[in-house]
Amino acid sequence: MLKINRQTDYAVRVILALSKKPKGMRLPTFEIGREMLIPPAFLQRIVAELAGGGFIETQAGRDGGISLAHDPHEITMLQVVEHFEGELYLSDCVLKPGECPFERKCPVHCQWVRLKNLLRDEMSRITFHSLVEDASRIELALTTPPVPSPSIVIPV
Repeated sequence: MLKINRQTDYAVRVILALSKKPKGMRLPTFEIGREMLIPPAFLQRIVAELAGGGFIETQAGRDGGISLAHDPHEITMLQVVEHFEGELYLSDCVLKPGECPFERKCPVHCQWVRLKNLLRDEMSRITFHSLVEDASRIELALTTPPVPSPSIVIPV
């Protein structure tokens, strides 16, 4: 089963929360944890890993916090996911080319490779800027009251 682990999901949420803020704005880590419902036990590890991966910058102290190291246009979902998960693949036969004795003549292997490439291509197109735009559209749809449909009165 292809499944992104909880730590990766939380990391994506941290980057999304920072992407929603003005460029260069630092936020306290606890504030992001509260906003994105990330348990403190996970949050410190995730922040350290994101900083180590060059996704965020950290500053200690009273006015400290975390901020994005790059513009949200430049950070893709694929980059964050593969930083935490390693390269995505759908089958072990794709993981190490040359290890499968059937790979050159196996139609299943060819499809696993094709599907892996499709997934990676799609995830590389999803920037955090586009996720912020999606979040704004969703929030607008949830806060805009539905337009009542006109009633049709049929005379009796």
